[in-house]
Amino acid sequence: MIHLQKEDTKLMVAVHGWSGIILGLLLYAVVVTGMVAVFAEEIGIWSAGHVETSSAFERPIDATVRELGRRTPARYHEGADLFEIGDHDLGVFFHRHETDADGDLVARGIYYQLDRDGRIASERHGTGEEVFGPRNDDALSSFLVDTHVRLHVPDPWGLILTGILGLAMLVAAISGLLIHRHLFKDIFTLRRKANPVLVDRDRHSVAGTWSLPFAFLLAFTGSFFSFFGTIGVPIVAMAAFGGDVQALNDAVFGNPAKPDTRIVGIGNLDRIAADSIRRTGEAPTFVTIENFGRADSQVTSFHPPRERGLEPQTLLYSGATGAFERVKPSIGTRPSAGGTLAAVMAPIHFGNFAGIVSKAVWFGLGFAMCYVTLTGLRLWLARRREGSRSLGWLERAVTVVGFGLPLALLVSAAAFLIAMPLGSAVFWTPAAFVGAALLAVLGGVVLRSNALLDAIVQSASAAIMIALPILRLATGGPGWARAIDAGQPVIVALDIAFVLAGGWMLWRLHGDRLRREAAAPALQPAE
Repeated sequence: MIHLQKEDTKLMVAVHGWSGIILGLLLYAVVVTGMVAVFAEEIGIWSAGHVETSSAFERPIDATVRELGRRTPARYHEGADLFEIGDHDLGVFFHRHETDADGDLVARGIYYQLDRDGRIASERHGTGEEVFGPRNDDALSSFLVDTHVRLHVPDPWGLILTGILGLAMLVAAISGLLIHRHLFKDIFTLRRKANPVLVDRDRHSVAGTWSLPFAFLLAFTGSFFSFFGTIGVPIVAMAAFGGDVQALNDAVFGNPAKPDTRIVGIGNLDRIAADSIRRTGEAPTFVTIENFGRADSQVTSFHPPRERGLEPQTLLYSGATGAFERVKPSIGTRPSAGGTLAAVMAPIHFGNFAGIVSKAVWFGLGFAMCYVTLTGLRLWLARRREGSRSLGWLERAVTVVGFGLPLALLVSAAAFLIAMPLGSAVFWTPAAFVGAALLAVLGGVVLRSNALLDAIVQSASAAIMIALPILRLATGGPGWARAIDAGQPVIVALDIAFVLAGGWMLWRLHGDRLRREAAAPALQPAE
């Protein structure tokens, strides 16, 4: 039990309520998109029909990267980044670091996109901000991740906004914990036959209390990521490196060694990749080559955490000989508690440390947090409905955002499935989202009944979820037999999940309608 003085309890209730109202809808948007972004990789496979399961680093890449090095000007050999794109194809970015006209550190170079056979499918010149972006086949997954990370607000303001929302989540979680006088009793209390407001209050308390540890983790790690690059790095660079961000990056993430500018051949990258897979048990997710083609070249391979582990694995190789040197900490040159803590932030935030199981748990906890946020807003409004009719606009806003945002995300998925075969998914995925969002807002303005708006938006969402698997197949997506034969059961699983979720929503809406009709006062015959 938590005991607070009466006045302290009132203060905590006020803090809890107003922190949720002021930033609640934005916080809900971040959590909803984060819940979906947990499965961004799987949604990308499902939506684009990717059936390849072997990593690009499990195929020969040495000859291809050597040829790219020969055709790339030497001024861009300061670094080469290798990573997977699309259906396990390879992307290679040769670059150098420089300061732009605004004083910001940028990476400028040439970005090659290769097909499965190692041929150049696309070649782009410019800075990282200019050459990277969504592709036609990953427009949906990229859109989902970017919506969660920065709400599509320009840098650095989008990251700062999501960082502030993370802090608001911490405030709401702590104040919500403190106002529970009977915490352990409340988490098991569900009065199903009580007044509807009390039923919603019980569900809000139960869902909020059980997801409280997750809320702390999500809020803390999310704020860390948002503020790390936008505020933390510039402050540390100014304090310790005279404002030189590149020097900070070299000290924290780099591999300090004695410079040796002699031009030598690069070590065999196929052997490096095979050795790294043997040592870690996982294919690399990212490979960097510093000083490509020089005697002091070094290759760093980044791998997911081991089974039952949290910290990602990083290996360091000699770039000139390809010989293994050591296991490298993710941050710094030597293992440290701070480096380990920073390294586990990403797996904890995105829930990808135990494969599909941890992702499913994170999705469920994210759903609970969305429910807590939405019911909290509605409970706050219900307590003030009788005394202030002027809050009707806020009730409409809660419905528009609470149910209109998921609808817009579903519409963007449907638009992607239609536009991807036409090569225009990069445009139509966000355009469809904006269009659906505007329709939801228009419905909130035009429809007189909030209950009718609620029913229409939820019914539309349910119908689209049921239609998505059909639309995927109709636009050329792989069938269930082909997906299973290729080792991609996630395509089948998501088809089933969409149909079940849509069916459950329709069933629940039908049940709510029957309950409202039963609760309506019966007409009495005239005497």
